[in-house]
Amino acid sequence: NGLKELISSTDSPWIPILPDLKIKYFANFISEKDSNRYFNCFMNLIPWKQDSIRVYGKTYDQPRLTSLHGINEKSYSYSGIKMYPQKMTKELIEIKNKISKVCFTSFTSVLLNFYRDGKDSNGWHADDEPELGINPVIASVSFGEERFFQLKHKTKKIETIKFKLESGSLLLMEDSTQHNWYHKIAKTSKNIGPRINLTYRKIYN
Repeated sequence: NGLKELISSTDSPWIPILPDLKIKYFANFISEKDSNRYFNCFMNLIPWKQDSIRVYGKTYDQPRLTSLHGINEKSYSYSGIKMYPQKMTKELIEIKNKISKVCFTSFTSVLLNFYRDGKDSNGWHADDEPELGINPVIASVSFGEERFFQLKHKTKKIETIKFKLESGSLLLMEDSTQHNWYHKIAKTSKNIGPRINLTYRKIYN
């Protein structure tokens, strides 16, 4: 299928070396006990919703549930969706503060994604919306089921890669990564459980 699977090393952070890519992967960023606590908290207390997206002129239900939270009231738009944030919960702020110890970015918002099963997905995209500024830093924290994270270069003929995002892990995407690479979470036919993903970002609009 043209995909090359990368196996993250035991080094923390793991930093794969590829052109125009700057990512760092922290496998055990949050303990198993805390990961389970956060997962149950977010699954039950976050006001999840399923927005409609427009793709090539057609409208579809987004294949996952989402919720936007912030420390201010700045909106965020992507794929024809304009989202207005709820307040960040105590738990979301706890995780944001933990990330700040390894990433010197003052995040203002977090977009949560709830993948209910293997049919839920997130297609090829880059987090390069204007309100994220130049060279945005995206901090992605995962809880629950492991899913493969795929990356492909926008212009260069480089093999598409994938690696697993484990529960309790942190993936940092920095510098020009969003301008040069697409990423996605593909559907899978495997019978798997739910996954909750937190993507922290700074909104400038």
